[in-house]
Amino acid sequence: MGKKLAPICLDSYQPLREVVCESLREAIRTGVLKPGERLMEIQLAEELGVSRTPVREAIRKLDQEGYVVMMPRRGAYVADMSIRDVNEIFEIRTALESLSNGLAAERITSEELETLQRLLVQIGNHIKDNDMDKIVETDIKFHDLLYQASRNSRLEGIISNLREQLTRFRTRSMSYPGRLEETLQEHRAIVDAIAQGNTEAAQEAAERHMERSEQTLMNAMEAMKKSDDVKK
Repeated sequence: MGKKLAPICLDSYQPLREVVCESLREAIRTGVLKPGERLMEIQLAEELGVSRTPVREAIRKLDQEGYVVMMPRRGAYVADMSIRDVNEIFEIRTALESLSNGLAAERITSEELETLQRLLVQIGNHIKDNDMDKIVETDIKFHDLLYQASRNSRLEGIISNLREQLTRFRTRSMSYPGRLEETLQEHRAIVDAIAQGNTEAAQEAAERHMERSEQTLMNAMEAMKKSDDVKK
């Protein structure tokens, strides 16, 4: 593993282990640290300009989040993601997103609903501007607010953890031809159902959104695999 990471900023208000964890997480999301790559504590600590302890703590947390795989007597590796992994994650996430949206339809406040509608407008504007960073950022806010509106913190935490395991593919998936407009329409269907207080419709809209998201992600992964095979 050659030198890849820049030294982290040490004047952050966050605990050092959290800053290190976010730096490694972002490197995995963006492909700087690639699937199957071994994570060497000493080298990572030198590159980031920190001691080994926060690096070790960060790797343990990333293992819990699904970004890293800890192998006995072999060390830590960047987790690879198979089609089976994606299927398993989406099986669980679809059920939980459906539950979350159904609860949101019953429990959302008028202020939260208004914010969701504003976020939809923002996503539409970012799509017109072709600003992928803003699209992803606003999409995360949209879903976070939906989870919040369920008024179930444990459910919110579980879904967020599952979503984190697929975050590294988010930009590639959303960049898939035609997916952005589809996503916007699916989001609108969710908000419309929740605004009407229609639990069943909100659940169905969440399930359709997850099904389409899963299919698009698998298409994107297949395209990446073909591209990698051509380069070899």
